[in-house]
Amino acid sequence: MPTAFTHGFVALALGKTAVAGKMPLRFWALSALCAVLPDADVIGFRYGIRYGDLLGHRGFSHSLLFALLLGMLVVFLAFRDVPKFSKKWWLFAAYFFVVTASHGLLDAMTSGGLGIGFFIPFDDTRYFLPWRPVAVSAIRLSKFFSASSMHVLTSEFIWVWVPAMLLYAGTRIWRKKRSPVSNIS
Repeated sequence: MPTAFTHGFVALALGKTAVAGKMPLRFWALSALCAVLPDADVIGFRYGIRYGDLLGHRGFSHSLLFALLLGMLVVFLAFRDVPKFSKKWWLFAAYFFVVTASHGLLDAMTSGGLGIGFFIPFDDTRYFLPWRPVAVSAIRLSKFFSASSMHVLTSEFIWVWVPAMLLYAGTRIWRKKRSPVSNIS
């Protein structure tokens, strides 16, 4: 799995790419939370849930169904001012779905683990992407601060942070070109 820093960074980059205007702090906080939350499944290890189980690490909480349900729940609970099931409501739900689903996509780009259960509970097959350039991060915080963590952070920077920054920069340039030119007197 990529580090929580990278999952959070991707969420913020997606938010800055998806939304042109100013958003409330709860939007940004929930973006980061949705991107990181799928890894809460590691708590299951303490309760005897094995890695490869339906509720194990990279299982249901990394699925597209989980991303959809969480995206809708976030909008339902945190954006009560948006009329339910309106176009804006669904756009928010789609955004939080994408942010949450980005977690599994990034994990599928890593070099370790059993794969991602994208289609759980309909199919319990675990998947990786054919291209896996991101070094897998340690699950335990104590192991994260080791010699290998620099290798993990470097691979995340190259393969995730730089493309996310380029996407954001490209979006800004595109928006600037589309906006009307103001008269300079």
